[in-house]
Amino acid sequence: MKPYVIGIDMGGTNTVFGIVDARGAVIASSSIKTGKHAKFADYVDELYAEITKLIEQNDAVDKIHGIGIGAPNANYYTGEIADGVNLPWPTPIPLVEEFRNKFGVPVTATNDANAAAIGEMTYGAARGLKDFIMITLGTGVGSGIVINGQVVYGHDGFAGELGHVIMKRNNGRLCGCGRTGCLEAYCSANGVARTAREFLETRNEPSLLRNMDIEDITSKDVYDAATAGDALAKEIFDYTGNILGQALADMTVFSSPEAFILFGGLAKSGELLMRPLRESMNRNMMAIFKGKPKVLLSELKEADAAILGASALGWEAK
Repeated sequence: MKPYVIGIDMGGTNTVFGIVDARGAVIASSSIKTGKHAKFADYVDELYAEITKLIEQNDAVDKIHGIGIGAPNANYYTGEIADGVNLPWPTPIPLVEEFRNKFGVPVTATNDANAAAIGEMTYGAARGLKDFIMITLGTGVGSGIVINGQVVYGHDGFAGELGHVIMKRNNGRLCGCGRTGCLEAYCSANGVARTAREFLETRNEPSLLRNMDIEDITSKDVYDAATAGDALAKEIFDYTGNILGQALADMTVFSSPEAFILFGGLAKSGELLMRPLRESMNRNMMAIFKGKPKVLLSELKEADAAILGASALGWEAK
C-alpha cells in the first residue's frame, strides 16, 4: 500500500489540506480560499496545483493511496454536495467524481463535521469514546454524531445536521439553509457577528465595538473586545453560550452522548463561551441526564482534526 493519503477540509471560508501518513502524522499542510473562484472547476484546478506542489516538495509523488474530503453537506454515499449552504457554487456538486478525475486516485467524501469527528475519535479528545457528538463552530455550525463507535449517516447520508435544529420558532433569524431560527444563525462565527450588530443597533450602552464599521464586525472583534473587558461584548458571548447550552441539553436526550466536543474558531473563546454554555446546559438538562455529558474542547490543532478525519477516509477510498 502507498504510504500517504491526502486529507482535505473544505470550509465555508478556507480549504485546508495536508499529506498524512499511516500513523496520523500530518507531514505537510497548506490552504486556499474556498470562495475565490466563481466556477467549481477553477477551484478544483487551484487545489490540484497546490496539492501537487505539496506532494512534490515532500517526496510523495506516486505515494498517495487516496484522498479523503470533508465538505459542507457532502454525502458519504453519493459523493456529491447536495446543498452547500456556505459555498458559492450551484449544487449538486459532483465532488468525488471531479477529484477522482483530476487526481487519478481513489476519493471518498463526507460532511466536514463528520470528518472532524472521525479525526477526534482517532487522534484527539474522543479517543476511547464510543458515544459522542462533535460540534464544529466555524462559518456555520456542523455536527458529527458517533453512536457505538460509528458515525451516523442516516439512510440518505445526511444525518447529523444539528446546526439546523430550530432554536427560535417565532421571528427567528434567516439561516443560509432557507429556514429561520436555526442554531447556526446564532452560534456560528457569523451568528456572533449578527448578534453584535443587533445589540449595537437596539441598545445604547458604550462599547469598543462602536468604534468599528458595524457591517465589518467579526466574531474575532467581539472576542477581542470581551477580553479587553467590554461589557456589551461579554453579553454577546453570554447570549451565544445560553443558546448553545440549550441546544446541547436538547441533543442529549437524543443519543445520551458521553461528551460533546467543540471544535473551530469560536471554541477557542474559552470561558467567555464555556461558562454561559455550561450554566445553560445544566439549567435546561432533563433530570436523568444532569451532570452526565462532558463538554470538551478539541485536542487537535485547528486544521488538523478535519484534515486527519478526512485523511482517515482516504485509506478506505475506492
